[in-house]
Amino acid sequence: MVDPDKEAADLFIMNNAKENDVVVTQDHALASILVGRKLSVLSPRGKIFTEDEMITILQLRHWSQKQRRAGNKTKGPKAFTATDRKHFCTNLRKIFLQKKEFAEKGRKYSNQNGNPNQIEDW
Repeated sequence: MVDPDKEAADLFIMNNAKENDVVVTQDHALASILVGRKLSVLSPRGKIFTEDEMITILQLRHWSQKQRRAGNKTKGPKAFTATDRKHFCTNLRKIFLQKKEFAEKGRKYSNQNGNPNQIEDW
């Protein structure tokens, strides 16, 4: 449970998420912070956020906020569809498979070399 404050959930996630965790969020600002910390970040529609695109995403978000403050209407998100759900499931599976392969490679390497802390040769 987190405080009812506006940003309490985001702060909890930022303070407790660790490298290689998977986070699902539609908050672009939170996504940009987490991607920079090497977490896998996925939107509810299945978009995998990458560090390369975060500046553009945040600039578009800022532009939309400025338009709304000026009294202009901006488009909201499209309705969530079955395709969105499928895209999410597919990409979440991809992330988990990548993490599983990484973990298995680490176990194999540590069994061969006897030192799980030496991973630079992967």
